Amino acid sequence: MSKDSYPVRWTGGQAIVTLPTRIQAANAGPIRDELLLVINRGATELIADMTATVSCDHEGADAVVRAYQRALASGTQLRLVVTAPAVRRVLTLNGLDRLIPVHFSLAAAAAASAAPVTPEPDGPHPARPGTPDRVTAQRGTAHDVP
Repeated sequence: MSKDSYPVRWTGGQAIVTLPTRIQAANAGPIRDELLLVINRGATELIADMTATVSCDHEGADAVVRAYQRALASGTQLRLVVTAPAVRRVLTLNGLDRLIPVHFSLAAAAAASAAPVTPEPDGPHPARPGTPDRVTAQRGTAHDVP
C-alpha cells in the first residue's frame, strides 16, 4: 500500500484520514494500520472521513473498533463522518454508533472539537462529546447491543 493511499490532513493535533469508497477484507488491514499510526503519532483528534465510503464489511468495522480501542487508551478523540446509509447500518449493527460520534458532514465532525470536554467519573468518555447528529452512549464495547 503506498504512503498516499489514505490521505491524512493535519491541523495542529487534529488529523483527518480520508478512507476509500469500499472498506472490505482486502483493505481493512492497511486502513486499520493507518488509523493506528495516526493515533500513535500523537493526534489528539482523529476524524475518519468516510464520506466517499459506500460499503463497509465486518473486517472494515473491526478496523474501526481497533482504532477506537487505541484512541480510548491514548486519549485521542475519534469521530467518524459517514453519509452512506449502508455504512451507517453496519456501524449500528456492530454497536459502533453508540461508542464513536458519527457525523453527517466533515464540518460537523471538525466543529465537535470546539466543545470543551471534561471526563466525568463513570460517565461518558471524553472522546464522545455530545452532538446533535449522533447517538449518545455510555462506555461499552462494540458487542454491547441492547
